[in-house]
Amino acid sequence: MTPDHLRTTLTDRMTEQGSKWLAGACASVAAEPGVVCGLFPLAGRRCGRGPLDPADPYGWTVDDAARALLLAALPLTGAPLLEEIGELYRTGDAAERRAVLRALPLLPVGDGALPLVRDALRTNDTRLIAAALGDYATDHLDAETYRQGVLKCVFTGIPLAALPGLPGRADVETARMMAAFAHERRAAGRTVPDDIAPVLALFPDVTVPGPRDLQDVSTATTPATATSSTTDRPSHREA
Repeated sequence: MTPDHLRTTLTDRMTEQGSKWLAGACASVAAEPGVVCGLFPLAGRRCGRGPLDPADPYGWTVDDAARALLLAALPLTGAPLLEEIGELYRTGDAAERRAVLRALPLLPVGDGALPLVRDALRTNDTRLIAAALGDYATDHLDAETYRQGVLKCVFTGIPLAALPGLPGRADVETARMMAAFAHERRAAGRTVPDDIAPVLALFPDVTVPGPRDLQDVSTATTPATATSSTTDRPSHREA
């Protein structure tokens, strides 16, 4: 997604009133960055919350796109930008945090926003996990954390089609972990998700998993007993 693509896509997904509000809000943010903290939580109510693509339950929503455009309008770079988006993430509800994650590829933050991605991957919120493994993670996340995130998607039922960068980021270690996961599922008499097959097909030499692979699966698929301080904290700003 690019800002222009988001604007075009939103044309048919918002009312005229919502479009006017968003244009005015983006102009306000560009002129005075500090106002974003008050406008960001209002985007869902003013612009809408439905999916951009009704066929993709893990894809962008209207409020994701509106909030991403607000962030893209910020005339900030470097540390000030990271501080601003970090504060919006930490104080936001789940939808606001998801929008920050979605917006990361549009922002000049380098690898500075990786702590937000890692925070989201520690949660059990499937929409946050899917958003965290978008284009920004494809370009910046280290291999081991990316693999663990992919396996968590399989474990929590997030379709791997929701991960745009997976075909390019998958490696033999990813395939070994998938094979180990499939082995454990079959041994327990449980079904194996169909969407791991394309990953395994990329690495046909991967065979029966060994003890190390099974340990990796056990670690990755153990439900979190505690999440970060930002997880599941509701926002009270959008009344």
